[in-house]
Order: sequence, then structure tokens, then C-alpha cells
Amino acid sequence: MGVPNFDIELYLDGANTDEMRRFQGDESITGFTTNPTLMRKAGIADYEAFAKAVLTEITNKPISFEVFADDFPTMKAQALKIAGWGENVYVKIPISNTKGEMSYDLISDLVKSGVKVNATAIFTEGQLKNVKEQLPPDADIILSIFAGRIADTGVDPMPTMKNAVVMFCDMPNVKILWASPREVLNIYQADECGCHIITATGDLLKKLSLHNKSLEEFSMDTVKMFYNDGSDAGYHI
Repeated sequence: MGVPNFDIELYLDGANTDEMRRFQGDESITGFTTNPTLMRKAGIADYEAFAKAVLTEITNKPISFEVFADDFPTMKAQALKIAGWGENVYVKIPISNTKGEMSYDLISDLVKSGVKVNATAIFTEGQLKNVKEQLPPDADIILSIFAGRIADTGVDPMPTMKNAVVMFCDMPNVKILWASPREVLNIYQADECGCHIITATGDLLKKLSLHNKSLEEFSMDTVKMFYNDGSDAGYHI
């Protein structure tokens, strides 16, 4: 894959085992993430069996699996179990449960217990500040900020992402992750913001091969695509 020279790390987001296996051998992909929604869409019925099968092949790159309970004691029990599946495993903890109860204490507790945490579904700087207040200075944690969904509301996510990088610059083991990108441009934007990681689907990552492609050439490719599809469809007027 022809990937530009980014400072940001590229993680594959998905739950397709064949795709994960292909990208495992791609040196430009340095990690993986998934979640219960992606797993359900992929038709996965057995969470633990899927995770353990993936971990037999992805052994040297970080991979995040998410808890799916809604009360904090069960979240913690699930997190400790998931963390035990491998040294490269990060446990995704949502920033709150469905009742709106914030998970700051749980995140801090798990980090202090040595669990590698990926705090997910973060949308606001207020949430980031509250997380930071309870973390030890050496916390090994990924903070997944859903920049794509922020943008879906009409709000530019770049100021939030830049501020997050500055906010945690004194904590060297904290990584700011740009989650839910909508287009390849978001990868360039995340890199510009100083984010440490961006997650993207396989289809989005493949488009990085278009880096510096001539726009004139791309225009001609598009014209040919329209022409060929119209011809192949046998359209006539």
C-alpha cells in the first residue's frame, strides 16, 4: 500500500478476520480495534472465541476489545478477563454507561491495576479533563475521541483534537486517537493535529494509495468509469 509518510499510527478498525489477517502483514498498519457493533455486523456470535482466534494471529501489534456490560462492577470483571487474553490487548471502556454515569473511576482503577485501557466514545474536552484528573502520570492509555461523529453534528473536530494533544503532552504514555474518520482527508487532518493514532476501515486505508495522484488523471479515470458502467449496463435513449 502506498502510504504517505505520516507521523500518526494507522490502526485497522473492523471485525472481519480475513481483512485483519491481511493487514497484520502490512507494516504501515501498527494496530487494530474492534467493538461489539462491528462484531455484530460481521455476524460474530461468540465474542471470546472470535477474540482468541484473532489473537493467535495478531501477537505483536496492539488490539482493542470492548467490554459490553452496563454496570461498572461487571465492566471491571469483563475488563480484567479481556486483559488476560494477551500482552498486546487494550480494553475499551466507554466514557459512561447508558444511564449517563461516568466511568472515570473505573478507567482510573483499571489503569492503576496495570490494565491497558482504551477509553472510548469520548466527545468533549470536559470528558478529557475529568479523565486526566484521575489518571496517574505514567498512565498507559489510549483516548479515543470520536472526531467523525463530532463532525457529523456540523462542529469542526480539529480544535478539540489539537487541544487534547496539548492537554496530555505531559503524560508520555497517553495516546490520542482520532476515531470514526469519514474520509481519507481525516487521516491527513489527524496527522496535522498531532494525534498519535487514527482508526480506519480497510476500504478507507486502501484509498491512501491515491496520495499525490494527478487530479487530471483522476478526472479521466472517473469519466471512463461512468462511460464503461453505462456501456456495460446497455443503457440507451
